[in-house]
Order: sequence, then structure tokens, then C-alpha cells
Amino acid sequence: MTHDAVVYDLDGTLVRLAVDWDAVATEVATVLRERDVDPGTGDLWSMLELSDEVGHRSAVEETITRHERDGADRSERLPLAEGLPHGVPVGVCSLNAEVAVRDALDVHGIEPHVQSVVGRDTVGSSKPDPEGLLRVIDDLDASPEATVFVGDSESDAETARRAGTDFEWARAFDQRRYRA
Repeated sequence: MTHDAVVYDLDGTLVRLAVDWDAVATEVATVLRERDVDPGTGDLWSMLELSDEVGHRSAVEETITRHERDGADRSERLPLAEGLPHGVPVGVCSLNAEVAVRDALDVHGIEPHVQSVVGRDTVGSSKPDPEGLLRVIDDLDASPEATVFVGDSESDAETARRAGTDFEWARAFDQRRYRA
């Protein structure tokens, strides 16, 4: 089946950000401790949620985004990036900060082929909540039923399911159907 729009995840799908996520988590834990908040034993995304609850989201977001932007500058272009542009509208919906997504797209010359970008900070929720994906689809003047979301994680697959779009794994996605 060919779709009227294609939306990609970013990290692990179009590019691989050069980010040491363990180091980011360690730094975020330090940011929280400096604000008298026990980060607990959760992962990075749990600490981001915690930071929201305790009123320190901006400091934690700034820390994560700094690492993502640096990682975008040193990111690796993946094979699916080679298949752009498409003959249908293209968007990106990512768990990364929007500015880091745009940086990575720009570094690899992909940005001109992408009509809409939504990051975790663009809307009020993060994947697997479908809000960001639905925003991209709306920006592309497409419908969920006529859109495919391409990603590399179970969270991406769940996001597509919740949004009512088709989903394809990045490793198996055949872009030839969409070439301009």
C-alpha cells in the first residue's frame, strides 16, 4: 500500500544521534539533586517526568537538549535519509527536542525534504501519546488512515497504533514506493 504521507521517527530511523544517554541520565540526576530532588532509580525519561512534577522541567530539559544538539552535530546519517525526497509530504515526530531534530536534519541536508517537525517539547506530551504524530499529520494535510509512521522502537509502534496510522519498522521500510 502506498500512503498519502510518510512520518519518520528521527533517532535510529533517519539519523543516529551521537549521545551517551547514560551520561545524560547521570547529569540529569545531578541537576535534580542540586535542586533537593531525589532522582530515584528511574531512567532518563522517568526523571524528566519527575522534573515536571516537582517544577524543574526547564532545567532538566535544557540539560537533555544540550546533549541532543551536540549529538545532532556529530550524528550519523542512516540509509533511510538517502531515500528522500518523497513524492508525498514527509514529517518527523521524535522523542528528541525539536531544536535537536532540526539540527540533525540540517546537518545531513534533510530539512528541505521535511514539511513538519514535532519534538517532545513541541506539544504537551511525548510518544507513545499520539498527540505529536497527529500534529504532524495535520500539518501535512493528511489523515491518519492514509499515513505511515516509520520508526525503530516499540514506543513508535504504539504511537502509530494510538494515532490510527500504519506503522513500518525502519529496517524493513521500502521507500521506493514514495520516491519523488
